[in-house]
Amino acid sequence: MTGPTWRDRLQHCSDEERPALLAGFARDIRLHAIRTIRAAGIGHVGGDFSIADVLATVFGSVLRFDPADPMAEGRDRFIMSKGHAAASLYSAMALSGYFPVKELATFAKAGSRLGGHPNRRKLPGIETNTGPLGHGLPVAVGIAVGAKITHRDTRVFVALGDGEMQEGSNWEAIMFAGHRSLPNLTIVVDKNDLQQGARVSATNTLDPLDAKFAAFGWDVSVVDGHDHVAIFDALTSHHERPHAVIANTIKGRGVSFMEDRAEWHHKVPSAEQVEAAIKELVG
Repeated sequence: MTGPTWRDRLQHCSDEERPALLAGFARDIRLHAIRTIRAAGIGHVGGDFSIADVLATVFGSVLRFDPADPMAEGRDRFIMSKGHAAASLYSAMALSGYFPVKELATFAKAGSRLGGHPNRRKLPGIETNTGPLGHGLPVAVGIAVGAKITHRDTRVFVALGDGEMQEGSNWEAIMFAGHRSLPNLTIVVDKNDLQQGARVSATNTLDPLDAKFAAFGWDVSVVDGHDHVAIFDALTSHHERPHAVIANTIKGRGVSFMEDRAEWHHKVPSAEQVEAAIKELVG
């Protein structure tokens, strides 16, 4: 992209300007994600759209990083544990200056740095490979422990799907993080209550999710996952323990025929559906 990135604009905005800028950033993430998925013929547009507002807030106003030096020692770490939402992650990164936006057209193509799931060996800025669910948080806990031991002020953020919370590896990591009282670890659960083929609540009930985190020694915030101010306030609040942000979201958010529909977990929109979706997204 030419001119200032969304990241640039958000780093120099007032508190009053931030909500509108974050909304614009999230809209552009969704626009690029759906075009990318359509061109590639593969993707998970529903989950890409439910997490887009969180990604806009994280990359635009929360995470400390330098896209020109993505592996700088002093950076914060962000891990997209729900790696199937790669199209939105790549869109957020491109719109933040990590790589040219035009490279999104290579998504899932042979030899591309932008695989169907994130790969740290291919794309600087990806902290760990994700795709198999339940892997991202355990890695993040290790990073957070290392930073605490070495007295570095690195913050670690993780985005997980609510269906992913059925993985036992996550609860082992949650238990250990609570035991180590990691104040530098924050997770966001994208709680849209849909996984492939069914509702999460019909497959395996998670609630009361907030009470479960609290029982494991975590601080907990429950927010509207599409309210940028609420997300920003939760992610920038100070805690002495690990912090779980439960973000209530809508799968397919922003496009009426996709919202809260299980079939859009893993479905490629037609050209006509992309056109209709873009009309809704741009208003």
